[in-house]
Amino acid sequence: MNIENNVKTFETVTSETLIIGIQKHHEQMKNWSLFNEFFGEKIDVWLRNGEISTDAHKITKIPYTGVNSQLKRIIFVGLGERKNSTTDDLREVFAAIGKEMSVSKLSDIAIWVESFVTDQIDEVKSAFLAGEGLHLGNYTSPNYKTSSNETDVYFDAVQFVTTANIEEVVSNFEVGKIYADAVNEARSLINLPPNMLTATDLANYAVEVATKYDFEIEVLNKAQLEEIGMGGILAVNRGSVEEPRLITIKYQGTQNWENVIGLVGKGVTYDTGGYSLKPREGMIGMKGDMGGAAGVLGAMQIIGATRPKQNVIAVIGSTDNMVSGDAMKPDDVITMYNGKTVEVLNTDAEGRLVLADATTYAKQQGANVLIDVATLTGGVIVALGNDKTGALTNNEEFFAEFMEAANETGEFVWRLPLTENDKKRIRKSDVADLNNSPGRDGHMIFGGGFVGEFAEDTPWIHLDIAGTSDASAPHVLGPKGGTGVMVRTLATLVEKRANN
Repeated sequence: MNIENNVKTFETVTSETLIIGIQKHHEQMKNWSLFNEFFGEKIDVWLRNGEISTDAHKITKIPYTGVNSQLKRIIFVGLGERKNSTTDDLREVFAAIGKEMSVSKLSDIAIWVESFVTDQIDEVKSAFLAGEGLHLGNYTSPNYKTSSNETDVYFDAVQFVTTANIEEVVSNFEVGKIYADAVNEARSLINLPPNMLTATDLANYAVEVATKYDFEIEVLNKAQLEEIGMGGILAVNRGSVEEPRLITIKYQGTQNWENVIGLVGKGVTYDTGGYSLKPREGMIGMKGDMGGAAGVLGAMQIIGATRPKQNVIAVIGSTDNMVSGDAMKPDDVITMYNGKTVEVLNTDAEGRLVLADATTYAKQQGANVLIDVATLTGGVIVALGNDKTGALTNNEEFFAEFMEAANETGEFVWRLPLTENDKKRIRKSDVADLNNSPGRDGHMIFGGGFVGEFAEDTPWIHLDIAGTSDASAPHVLGPKGGTGVMVRTLATLVEKRANN
C-alpha cells in the first residue's frame, strides 16, 4: 500500500476522496478552524439542511467542487457524542468507511486525522484504528462465480491530513493494517471449500507463512504421527483418504527459549461427525471447523510482522473427520500421545481428541502457558449465542491477563466454570482413563475440560469459537462467512507479554 506523507492543508490533498469524522458538537472538534478556513460556512448549511448526519456510523457523500481540483468528493461519517466514543466505536466507524469504499470501488483516500480524535482517543490511536477498521470493513469474501466481469478494485493508497507527528501516525496505521490483514487471511482460509483445503493444503499454507516470516516450522505426516503414537489425531483421521498433519511453528523473540506462549489450534478441515453422523443441515458450514487453526495462523502473521520480544509456539492438529469401513467407532478405546486412554462415546466429539494431542506436543516443545482455540461445541452457542466466545481456564492470573487483551480488541469472551464434578464426569469410564463425551448437559464445559486434562498443571485457557468463528450475515466489521475471531486478541496478548 502507498502511504503518502501528511499534508497540513486541505488544498494540498491529492486524493479524490476525503474522509471526515463529524461529531454532534462539531465546533468542539480539534483543529476545526482549519476546516472552516477551507470550506467556509458550507458545513453549517449542510447540517441545517440535513444533508449530512452526525449519527454514529451514518455515512454521507457530498460532491466537492472547489479550489482543490484533485478532490472530487467528501465522505462524512457520523461519530455521535464525542464523550461517548470508544475504541470499539471508532474501529466500527472505520469499518463502515471500508465497506463504503468497497461498494463505491474507491482505491485511494485521504483521512483528516484530527476529525477522529475524541476525549479518550488521540491521533496515534485513531490512526491504528483506521488501519484496522478500514481493512476489516473493506474485505470481501472470495467466490467462484463465472458470471461477473467487473474489474476488482483494491484499496491501495491513503493520505493523512494532520498536524500530528506523521511518523507515529503512519506507523500506527501500518500496524493496524497488519492486524486487519491477518484477520482477513484467517477469514479467507475459513471460507475455502473443503475440497480446496485439506490437511496437506493447510500445512503447505503454514509453510508459506513460516517462510515469509522466518519462523522455524515442522510438519509431521501420518507415518511420523504413527511412529510417535499420536493416537487422538490418528483415530479421527482413520476414516479419511486424506493424510493428517501436525504443524508446529516456533517464533523465538528472545535470546533464550523460555517464557513460551503456546497457541494450539483445531484444524479439522471438514467434519461429518463420523459414525455419529451429523444431519444434513449440521454438515453445511463444516468447512469452517478449522477456524481455530486459522485464528492461530493469523496471530502468527501479526507476530511475524511486528517481531515482539516474546517466545511463541503454535501447534495445529489437522485432519478431516470422515466415514469409512475403517473409521473410528463409538465404543472404541484409543491411546493418546501422552499415554492416557479414552473411551469414544461420540465420534462427533473429535476436535477435543485432536486438540489433546496437540496440547501435549506444545508442552513437550516448551510451552509454559497454553491457549487452545477451537470451533468445538454446539453447546457454546446454546449457552452464549453466536456473538460470544466461551472460555475455560485453570489459572486466574493468566485468564485476567488474557481478558485485558480481549477487552482491548473488543472481542467478547465469557468464562464458564470448570468444577471438580465436571472433571469427575470426564474421567468416568469403565474401560479407560477418560471418556470423550459425558453428555449434552454442560457440553461446552466437557469439551474444553477434556483438553484441560492434557494441559494438566500448565496455565491454560480454552476458547470455544463455534459461535463466533462464522457470521451468518454481514456484520459491522465484515461480510458473511469466516470472521477471523481471536486473531487480534492472541496477538495483543503476545504484545502485552513482550512489553511487561
